[in-house]
Amino acid sequence: MIKPITTEKAVRLIELNNTLVFETNRKDSKDEIKKEFEETFSVKVHSISTLIHGNKKIAYIRLNKNNPAIDIATKLGMI
Repeated sequence: MIKPITTEKAVRLIELNNTLVFETNRKDSKDEIKKEFEETFSVKVHSISTLIHGNKKIAYIRLNKNNPAIDIATKLGMI
């Protein structure tokens, strides 16, 4: 299960780096996150970086240049 994070930094990353920020299950691997994201949104993921902060796992999902992150953010109501 993934859910979007909508902070000022997250919105700035969407605009500058074509990157979306999500909170994920702490036990999920990068490959599992990538597979779930690609199936859910029908896009190609370029790379994923993860960060464990407290009891949460944060995934920075950078999309392929052909798939603008702003489109997904708009669908999710982040922007």
